[in-house]
Amino acid sequence: MKRFILTLTIAAAFQSVTAQEITLDKIYSGYYRGKGIAGITSMKNGENYLVIEQGGIAKYSYKTSQKEGNIVDGQFESYEFSDDESKILLLKESEPIYRHSFLGKFEVKDLKSEKTISLYDGNFVQEPRFSPDATKVAFIADNNLFYQDLNSGKIIQITKDGKKNSIINGLADWVYEEEFGHARQYEWTKNSDAIVFVKSDESEVPEIFIPIYGKTLYPSEMRYKYPKAGEKNSIVSAQLYRLDNGKTMALNLSSFKNYYIPNVIQTAKANEIVLITSERIQNASDVLKVNTKTGAVQKLFTETDEKWIDTDSPTLEFLEDDSFLWGSERDGNRHLYWYDRDGKLKKQVTKGNWEVTDYYGFNPKTKEIYVQTTEKGSINKVVSKVNIENGKSQLISNAEGNNSASFSKNYNYFIETSSTAARPYTFILKDGNGKVVKELQNNDAQLQKLKADQFIEKEFFTIPNEAGDQMNAWIIKPKNFDKNKKYPLFMFQYSGPGSQQVANSWDNGNALWFEMLAQKGYVVACVDGRGTGYKGAKFKKVTYMNLGKYEIEDQIAAAKWFGNQSYIDKSRIGMFGWSFGGYMTSLAMTKGADVFKMGIAVAPVTNWRFYDSVYTERFLRTPQENPDGYDKNSPTEYANLLKGKFLLIHGTADDNVHFQNSMQFSEALIQNKKQFDFMAYPDKNHGIYGGQTRPQLYQKMTDFILENL
Repeated sequence: MKRFILTLTIAAAFQSVTAQEITLDKIYSGYYRGKGIAGITSMKNGENYLVIEQGGIAKYSYKTSQKEGNIVDGQFESYEFSDDESKILLLKESEPIYRHSFLGKFEVKDLKSEKTISLYDGNFVQEPRFSPDATKVAFIADNNLFYQDLNSGKIIQITKDGKKNSIINGLADWVYEEEFGHARQYEWTKNSDAIVFVKSDESEVPEIFIPIYGKTLYPSEMRYKYPKAGEKNSIVSAQLYRLDNGKTMALNLSSFKNYYIPNVIQTAKANEIVLITSERIQNASDVLKVNTKTGAVQKLFTETDEKWIDTDSPTLEFLEDDSFLWGSERDGNRHLYWYDRDGKLKKQVTKGNWEVTDYYGFNPKTKEIYVQTTEKGSINKVVSKVNIENGKSQLISNAEGNNSASFSKNYNYFIETSSTAARPYTFILKDGNGKVVKELQNNDAQLQKLKADQFIEKEFFTIPNEAGDQMNAWIIKPKNFDKNKKYPLFMFQYSGPGSQQVANSWDNGNALWFEMLAQKGYVVACVDGRGTGYKGAKFKKVTYMNLGKYEIEDQIAAAKWFGNQSYIDKSRIGMFGWSFGGYMTSLAMTKGADVFKMGIAVAPVTNWRFYDSVYTERFLRTPQENPDGYDKNSPTEYANLLKGKFLLIHGTADDNVHFQNSMQFSEALIQNKKQFDFMAYPDKNHGIYGGQTRPQLYQKMTDFILENL
């Protein structure tokens, strides 16, 4: 996308733009775009893997790394195999709805007969999933759950009461999708004879309406159910549908925590499904086993925490004997625990002053699990294998940077995706012990272009806060940096619970823009303060009931620390953030008005009363229980303190952080006679993108920085 260059009047204050610098034009033209490998999936034999390529889904050999042809020819957005790999589900066309959900048109191809059939007669559906025996595909259409028999083509409608903004079957409502991280709310049993699903009644949930301006004479309206903090949520129930009699029964969860049902999980055993449930305050979760023959529900165990449980990202993995692994922060770091099939704890599998950040699988032959961890430092992520019986661990990835893995089904191979802050992604085929077989792809060409344009590497270090913690930080210094000069400081952060911005990984987000700003004479820095992740539960959860309080104290402390360095002009410190980061920037420009000269807040929450129930109440409980936790950390309460230059930005159709947040903050600033800049993006959501939107947005922010910092 060709666009703009910085105006000469602005650029004149700095070094002139040349062909050997990073520019917005180059960033948005795709000049620096890197390469990846899409859709890596191991085949069942463990000897081949698949990737999506131009022209089809290609099959490669792990042993030789050579292409052996295409499984399917054509263009597809994604694919999914049946368990026996006899059939493949192909996404042909999609239309996004919210963050995870989309409408799709799917085909099912029989790889033996080459026969292809359209799912639901070629109409749009959501969340299709093969039955384990590969004879059926379940899906959702118009809030109802269906399945299609792949032999006869017959479509069976399981529910009939689905209705927009009222009843949803097998599909997450808005807040479940956004905060529990997935849209599908149903699962097949292992023997394919039953489906357990969540029914959500959102009829009493308050409705949000958003004007859509478009190009019509009168704006249209987007309406959907959005439970804000302290308001009514969907009433959820767990339902069991048996294919043999075509009947659905409600499961009795009255003896268990049942306000939320975030997860429906298939176990290794036939006639069994596991539900993870939670009360509203999310400090305890029940793990429940459902007998899908009888409908009986048994509690395996309850996970508790004095503050909160990360109900949005549970780790629950069933092994072949129906014992299971469970992720918990109960010892102060996130580790894996091994339970027997009846919910009795066998042992803690991983342990140490580090965290398990991902789980990849279990090799029953060697009794080893494969995990991603922070055992080489909180800014790094590495891959290890751990014997669940004796605890012996072996590092099988690089020891630094951000490393993830896609394993073969037999765990004899894996494809490592690796990067550091100074090295773009590489894709390396390794054997099960971490020995390099072959480099499949690198991004050396991308890095060469950046280095030719004076790419500056980040430096990592730590900064103390007033509580005595060492906060992770990175800094980008201008080219030809002179410690005897005074530079303006531009700080970026997000700071949300469990998040991380200071990581030794390649950044395909704002990184190139930060590089450009550094080339124009700014020191750019980022600090992860209290509340952020991968440094243990205590550091992350200290913000409980006071979301925003300690986070902004740490950002102010970091800015003061920088201001005391010989090379920083303490009168020229600015901050930028998006979403939670926009909230933090709004606090920085008010509570930290004596420290920050300039701020840019994009799509900020300005009072947690306006945000959704699941996320907000996890950290603050309800406004009824904790009014001070909401109001005393709200930027609107401190609008009278604004001093510096402030740019507020929001999309009018933001379904996540509503435009209302910026309107309320604007009104508070106006009534306090505060001058500020504001930019609204018509019909744009939380991401603020589409067409020339992003280039225009980043030009506006760049100009604002150059003029005011």
